[in-house]
Amino acid sequence: MELKGSRIIKAPRAQVWAALNDPEVLRQCIPGCQELTGSPEEGFEATVTQKVGPVKATFKGAVQLSDVVEGESYRISGEGKGGAAGFAKGAANVRLSDVEEGTELTYEVEASVGGKLAQLGSRLIDGFAKKMADQFFTRFKEVVEGPDAQAEAEAEAAEGAAEGDAPKKKSWLSRITG
Repeated sequence: MELKGSRIIKAPRAQVWAALNDPEVLRQCIPGCQELTGSPEEGFEATVTQKVGPVKATFKGAVQLSDVVEGESYRISGEGKGGAAGFAKGAANVRLSDVEEGTELTYEVEASVGGKLAQLGSRLIDGFAKKMADQFFTRFKEVVEGPDAQAEAEAEAAEGAAEGDAPKKKSWLSRITG
């Protein structure tokens, strides 16, 4: 399965690059990550617990960085074994570029699973993988931008709602009757 996407992060490229190489930032952003140790140069060891459909497993695995272009791009790849649940492996090409709002982070992810996980069906696995990637990059953006940017976005949303920009929600009864 393959996924592609991008995020605009309101921070300088050097700050985003540093965060992409910080084990503590990555640990906070990986959904279900219990432990992440290591360094970009030596590679990382991770322990991640996830539930995919009816299968819950703790994966232990290794993550390596390759094709590193300092401050610009790298390939992150890894494989985790989840015991009887099977295995998951994947890689992502991550690229940073300067944009007016800060830094654009683009990614292309390839992932595969085996064992019991593979028996769940590709639609469930693909949906799960997309959700995981979205959660990771959303959390990453929030961590890098910091609490000030998040509070600012919430204030703008509240201001728009106060000015009547938000459409009024109908109750379920009024939607049915008319």
